[in-house]
Amino acid sequence: MRMNLLSIQRNLCLLALLWLGPVGTGTGMAQEPQPAPGAPASPAAPEGAAKKPGAAAKGGDDLGFEQIEILVHVIELIRQEYHDDSRVTYEKLIDSALEGMLANLDPHCQFMPKEIFEQMQKETGGTYDGVGITIAFRNEMLTIVAVREEGPAARAGVLPGDQIIKVNEILADKLGLAEAMEMMRGKPGQPLKLTLRRPANNQLLEVALVREVIREATVTDVMLLPARYAADRKMGYLRLTQFGEGTVKELVEALNDLEQKGMEALIMDLRNNPGGLLTAAVNTCGEFVPPDTVVLTTEGRNASRNSKTYRTPPGTRHVRNYPLAVLVNHGSASGAEVVSGALQDLNRALIVGETTFGKGSVQQIIPVPNSEGNAIRLTTARYYTPSKRTIHEHGVEPDIVSTLTPQDERNLMIWFRRDTLAPDELQKIEAWEDRQLARAADSLKGALLFSGSFAGAKAKPTQPAAVVPAVSKPAAPAGTPAAPPSKGSPPASN
Repeated sequence: MRMNLLSIQRNLCLLALLWLGPVGTGTGMAQEPQPAPGAPASPAAPEGAAKKPGAAAKGGDDLGFEQIEILVHVIELIRQEYHDDSRVTYEKLIDSALEGMLANLDPHCQFMPKEIFEQMQKETGGTYDGVGITIAFRNEMLTIVAVREEGPAARAGVLPGDQIIKVNEILADKLGLAEAMEMMRGKPGQPLKLTLRRPANNQLLEVALVREVIREATVTDVMLLPARYAADRKMGYLRLTQFGEGTVKELVEALNDLEQKGMEALIMDLRNNPGGLLTAAVNTCGEFVPPDTVVLTTEGRNASRNSKTYRTPPGTRHVRNYPLAVLVNHGSASGAEVVSGALQDLNRALIVGETTFGKGSVQQIIPVPNSEGNAIRLTTARYYTPSKRTIHEHGVEPDIVSTLTPQDERNLMIWFRRDTLAPDELQKIEAWEDRQLARAADSLKGALLFSGSFAGAKAKPTQPAAVVPAVSKPAAPAGTPAAPPSKGSPPASN
């Protein structure tokens, strides 16, 4: 038995090193070219290099022989001695090891079993099964970042910022992000109970939900604002709930419709937008700034692979040079911060509301080879705005600060799902004034007066040209970093 165990350990160690070898040399991330068969192995560590477990040789490769041997030994020890052999298959143990390994890096890294990977792909496609919330760790608490207004959670009164205390009967502080996400998802019709704490008043809430298929357009509430906000101006409004595969197409159709109605200025609402596909966020910027404009750079440890400059799409497009305001709040994260930060730096939009969440890191979804559909989400870089401001843990600070009370926050969520309300509830919420929206509208009225009369910019194809700044406001010199106060732990957007 002893010889058999040693043989298994050596074989697994060899297999692990063969698989991990390319990663150790910086060439082995998924979807990258692999070395040709027979290619020479990475050079061995110099004789005398540190071999102490956990100690990497400075300036050289940490080959990890001893650490991998420890891992393999513990796996075999568990398999031999644990009382329930149904729980100690190689698949379960390795999956658990991968989950812990990634969760220990940062709140956004995650091992994604096949079911979670498929669910993530469905979410960016505009439909998924669940209760309609996006969760993340913030200040070491599992927190609801966004609530989809068409989902069960919104109908039960759940708000962005609510902290999760229990999922069913399991304490949230015992759960990792992947575990919590998996517990909240399920087949339509299955029940789910959440115990929440609302930080604004320290109230404990228990909500009973039923999972369902969440279908949601990413561009909603397209309209010309009523006179109580816009006065005698034709002021457009639309809201982006997240950035998905169809976002840019929906946005173009909405803008064209508003322009045909004579829109003079636009308010784009990114409140409670948790992000989504980075390409969709970059291309959203492309509707408001010239083609081939730098809107984002990423910088990672591996400069050749993870450092990249993102530009708006090239080619001829409609010119949309009317004044623009963007609404943001503490629930605006990731892609929403890319858009608001870029439009702010490029003097193309006035940002109104509250400092955003501060999630400015790049995650790659990397399929795991030979694993029957598993993947990992790995943080590989950080975002920087055009003026080289970092979003991560700082967020985007608004040009005009406007906050909402806890009651206003609840009213905002009700207003977002007003199409589902009874007539008496609808009448009540329509009488409520959104103070952040009112501040944005007031700022655009001033911009229209300052810029002269905008009779409604009718879109037409033209050669790339400079965009007229939407609002005159002081801007930091290019390259000057912002220094907003640090926020809590950054989120992992679903």
